[in-house]
Amino acid sequence: MTVVFIVTLAILALAGLLTLVRLVKGPWILDRTMALDVLVVLIVAGFAVNMARTESVLTVPILVCTALLGFVGTLSVVRLTEGRKEHR
Repeated sequence: MTVVFIVTLAILALAGLLTLVRLVKGPWILDRTMALDVLVVLIVAGFAVNMARTESVLTVPILVCTALLGFVGTLSVVRLTEGRKEHR
């Protein structure tokens, strides 16, 4: 079972690196916002895999708070860029 956790965390890490590339390259602010949102989802997934590996429920509040912060952050950026013609 340990191999499954290692492979899963490796895939999440690779996805995180590819997401960081998109976050840096952009070119639009909404691309960067989506990359940041995907990065938050990957962090939550990493915490969930770690929680399954350790069989502990102590990280559930961290999962909920991280997911809420990512959601509110994404909504805030979309709300700020809503009326603009260029989203750079």
